[in-house]
Amino acid sequence: MTFLFVLVGAAVFAVLCKGIIKAHPGVFYALAITLDVLFVVGSFVRLPGALDDALFLLLHKCTLATALFAIVMYIGVFKRDGRVAQQLRPIRAELSIVAWLLSLAHMAVYLASYATRLSSGFAQANVAAALVVALALFVLLLVLGVTSFNAVKRRMSRTTWKRVQLWAYPFFGLVYVHVMLMLLPSALRGGVAAQTSVAVYSVVFLGYAVARSARAVADRAGVTSLREKTHPEGQETPAA
Repeated sequence: MTFLFVLVGAAVFAVLCKGIIKAHPGVFYALAITLDVLFVVGSFVRLPGALDDALFLLLHKCTLATALFAIVMYIGVFKRDGRVAQQLRPIRAELSIVAWLLSLAHMAVYLASYATRLSSGFAQANVAAALVVALALFVLLLVLGVTSFNAVKRRMSRTTWKRVQLWAYPFFGLVYVHVMLMLLPSALRGGVAAQTSVAVYSVVFLGYAVARSARAVADRAGVTSLREKTHPEGQETPAA
């Protein structure tokens, strides 16, 4: 349930603060980096209770970053001229970069912990599989994150940039696979908290897959309908 609360809170924050985020994205990037540093420091030394609890809630399991990535992906579900898209599409890149920054420290700390468990010979099969998925996610994360910055985007052709951004779909899918690898063993053993988390993540991720597919079908149908109206059957289409 923690993920659901963080997701709702992040969505509300994005809507209410979209103007500030667009005008001053650097402030939010700096805040994300600060949280990363505190999270890494907190892995070695004990921080004040309230701060430690907040970092555990938001960064320990990459909850906030995953919630922001979910918002970024779900923006594509809505019609481009719809109210939701008009509200959030202008800050889609900024939200993506914040999520990217927040996830870096988490991945660095946990990739190290996975490697330690594997080298000790005590890693379970699901942990080994989760490490493989995490490595793939790390590579995709670097590529997608770097190309989200306007300075990089401007140096790329539009076609190349759009092709690179298509990797966001397998990235989002692999996030779900990674989460399931970590949660399912406990859920199958009867852990109520894990079962609840599996249900929430499944609704969000699988719901996105269905909604995004429906949007793609609707957009394709709209394009076809527009072409038919522009060039009715029997009317010669001008050469491009």
